[in-house]
Amino acid sequence: MTLFATLRRPATIALLVGATAALAACGARERPRADLAAAQVNTIGVNSYLWRAALETVGFARLLQADSSGGVILTDWYANPANPGERVSLSVTILDTDLRADALRVTATREVNQGGSWVAAPVQAATVQKLEDIILTKARQLRQQDIAGS
Repeated sequence: MTLFATLRRPATIALLVGATAALAACGARERPRADLAAAQVNTIGVNSYLWRAALETVGFARLLQADSSGGVILTDWYANPANPGERVSLSVTILDTDLRADALRVTATREVNQGGSWVAAPVQAATVQKLEDIILTKARQLRQQDIAGS
């Protein structure tokens, strides 16, 4: 008898269904609630909490690229209406599937308008660090909300 024919037999189907239900019931009882939220972070290739938090944080600027598989978010140039002589572009890279501080890298490029031309200008390290902190804080809040909701 072939494997396909064996699998089609009612007794085999009942056995497989019963075994699957038993395994699912055991896993649901033994798994802590915190792990349930952690298990849901890998559906897009990178940590989904970091991904969502990064998109929310840089959402003020138009996105040029958002690749959830590779974990890359690139923004177009953004000029604050209060300071139109300066513009910034951001790059956010999520490096891991775990929610960790070292799984996130933010870089910023800044230009200032001098005589009608955009000229590269330095970005303060504190600015990039602040953006990373905002993203990490939002990601942790999203995770806590998921844990509280489960």
